[in-house]
Amino acid sequence: MSLVVGLTGGVASGKSTVERAFAALGVPVIDADQVAREVVAPGEPALAAIAERFGEAVLDAEGCLDRSGLRAIVFNDEGARRDLEAITHPAIRERLLAWREALTAPYGVLSAALMVEGGLARLCDRVLVVDAEEAQQRDRVMARDAVDADMAERMLAAQVNRQTRLSAADDVLCNSSDVTALEAGVERLHDFYSRLAAGEADTSERIRLP
Repeated sequence: MSLVVGLTGGVASGKSTVERAFAALGVPVIDADQVAREVVAPGEPALAAIAERFGEAVLDAEGCLDRSGLRAIVFNDEGARRDLEAITHPAIRERLLAWREALTAPYGVLSAALMVEGGLARLCDRVLVVDAEEAQQRDRVMARDAVDADMAERMLAAQVNRQTRLSAADDVLCNSSDVTALEAGVERLHDFYSRLAAGEADTSERIRLP
């Protein structure tokens, strides 16, 4: 069976950039966040369940999910967020399991923002955390999503805190510099994971970059 590396990081940590870097090296990657969008597409059972729980107001004129409207609801109500996760997480997990079973490459990357709190680490052999200072995350998400500081703080608070995420990591890639440094770190990890998948590296080794 192929090695599965779980990739995660807090909001605006640089996880998506790392994901793309692995894919550019030919590594099979599945993005749980993309799968999450697929399971709430029109006609999917999860979308009907969301509309029943939160009302038709979370659908746009075409019957698609109004993500910004739903986000405003769940980031202000922890109970609502848990209800949403109870609807979507089983459907997401089913598709991720199917991907893992079909994997034939030496290793693949399963990317998920909610790796730790969503229990997806159990589907992986190792967990790689892309780490960034919380102040950096806050500034990046405000610039990226054009939200104010209050919403940025709520988005950070909706995920596990930094220390909890790091405690679940086998490997850590720090994103405190630029994209070039981040991609260089991915190349080093690719070499390690390739050797690990071939039985040529010690499974107890932990990588911390830089």
